[in-house]
Amino acid sequence: MDIHVANGVGRGPTELAAYDAALADAGVGDFNLVTVSSVVPADATVRAVDTAPDLGPAGDRLTVVQAQAAASPEDAHETDSVTACLGWATGPGPGLFYEGDGSDAAAVRETVTTGLDAGRDLRDWTFETERTRCATVETDDSAYVSAVVVAAYGKSEPIV
Repeated sequence: MDIHVANGVGRGPTELAAYDAALADAGVGDFNLVTVSSVVPADATVRAVDTAPDLGPAGDRLTVVQAQAAASPEDAHETDSVTACLGWATGPGPGLFYEGDGSDAAAVRETVTTGLDAGRDLRDWTFETERTRCATVETDDSAYVSAVVVAAYGKSEPIV
């Protein structure tokens, strides 16, 4: 199974509209997302992509791990941007994802790295590769903004 990691940013008149726009930008906006915690199955390959490929029909269920950050127009007076970050550690066998979000991109990336370190310490698995993918969006005093990084597990499945 391929796990595709894509990121997106969006703006909108509400927080949910901005989130929807960010998901669309990442290529997963037409699915019903089912969020799972953070384990990469042993037989999966994690691939960073610009935009998620065709993963199935609109309205299907899609299993994901996601990091999401949002800001309101009022937040623009306090911070210049928000960042969502998703990191993964893999090797032969299972792997891990770890998510983070906030207004300081460097701190968010550090949180993700620290979380991956802690997750590795809990497991007797072999990890050979570690990667991080972040999305940052500038705040806007006239719109809500959202940044997402989504790891989509395989293809979508019918919801009914």
